[in-house]
Amino acid sequence: MDSSDTMPPVTVTDLEIRLPGGPTLLNTTSLTLQAGKIAALTGPSGSGKTTLLRALIGDLPHGAQVTTGTVRILGQDVFTLSPAALRALRRHRIAYVGQDPGSALNPRMTAAQLIGELATKPSPHAVTALMKECRLPEALAHHRPGALSGGQQRRVALARSLARQPDILLLDEPTAGLHADLRDEIVDLLCGLATDRGISIILACHDPHVVDTCADTVTTLSSPAISAASPTPLREVVHSPTADTTGTITDGLSATELRVAFTHRSHTHQALDSVSFHAPVGTATGITGPSGSGKTTLLRTLAGLQKPHSGIITWHGDPLSAHIRKRSREQQRGIQLIPQNPLGALNPTRTIGASLTRPLRLHKIVSASHMPSRVHQLLQDVGLPADFADRYPHQLSGGQRQRASIARALATEPDLLLCDEVTSALDPSTAAAILELLTHLRTERRLTLVLVSHELDLLTAYADSVHVLDQGRMSESGGLERINEPSV
Repeated sequence: MDSSDTMPPVTVTDLEIRLPGGPTLLNTTSLTLQAGKIAALTGPSGSGKTTLLRALIGDLPHGAQVTTGTVRILGQDVFTLSPAALRALRRHRIAYVGQDPGSALNPRMTAAQLIGELATKPSPHAVTALMKECRLPEALAHHRPGALSGGQQRRVALARSLARQPDILLLDEPTAGLHADLRDEIVDLLCGLATDRGISIILACHDPHVVDTCADTVTTLSSPAISAASPTPLREVVHSPTADTTGTITDGLSATELRVAFTHRSHTHQALDSVSFHAPVGTATGITGPSGSGKTTLLRTLAGLQKPHSGIITWHGDPLSAHIRKRSREQQRGIQLIPQNPLGALNPTRTIGASLTRPLRLHKIVSASHMPSRVHQLLQDVGLPADFADRYPHQLSGGQRQRASIARALATEPDLLLCDEVTSALDPSTAAAILELLTHLRTERRLTLVLVSHELDLLTAYADSVHVLDQGRMSESGGLERINEPSV
């Protein structure tokens, strides 16, 4: 009998990872996982959850080193395997789905092609079965990643990983950005994979409900000292009682009869169908709805990154061009999008400091001599240490990248902020601090917010009004009970 069949599939012993001469990325950690069990990794942003998951497949951040400890996967020490053996392990026995799965999907391939590419059984019937298992409507089979929502991209990535029939499944925030009903369905799926197929699952997660529901064991990671910063403390936040939620149609942001459709060959998906809404100056307008309902498409359209087939967008009564490059410099400065995937806003070849400096210089926010101090202030505002200015995006955790993306959007001192699931990658305390910061800016500068989120508690606490988007159609303000309907 193969000795790997008699020992735990995953054993991590006293593992510590750090950058030479730099910060510790993962404090000393041990973990053992049996077959058919689910282990949850919890801890604040920057505690090393993603670093540990990547270590399990022998993939360390650039320049990082294992200072102590070992990682054994299916009886093999991953850090002593030959390149060929490591590739075989990753291809056939262990699957990893990152926190930003959309960035790993080939934008030219359809969902069905992406899943079939890795499937041990690539038949159309098998691909359809995998899509159904991961709660993906069959109609999405012909859609490319750009026509999928963030939640749908996440489920395509999960289906790709299951197509290989792995023994071990590693998931980084698998339910981030998902509506509660869909989140629970994915949790049930994971429990079934562990119980019925004997797959060992390790998931990094900050959602207490998910952890309590499915985890057999929980490992809580502690933050290295370098990541212990907190967002700038603010004076008591008062939800602005003067916010005018009934402003005239020429006040603030207005969208009228927006229509967006994605077509691939003979298949057309109506992402937005005659969507209209109004966000008065100084208010927070919430948008919610099931995964795939068009929330991200709406924000990208408002930001000038997705051209609508028809419809009108105005800001203070002035028409906004459908393409961001045709908008005035002042409109580009004043309207900023924080995407659900922070890698879409951070250039991987630039340090975080350089990414923050660029909008400061482009829009002449501060003089050159004051730029370094302004960069440090922006980092402090979102709870990142000043020396993170010298780091690259790949050297940050998912939550830290999300905060850096928020800082970049705030660098232009915007008047309108379009926020796409900006707290989905953050632990609860950091998420609350970020939202308090945005509320503070509303009070101080009459910043207008459009918040896309599946978290009802967040919208109830921070939004003046809420719209429900479902199958590309927008409801009137309110109607929160509708979002409890089954999602697609």
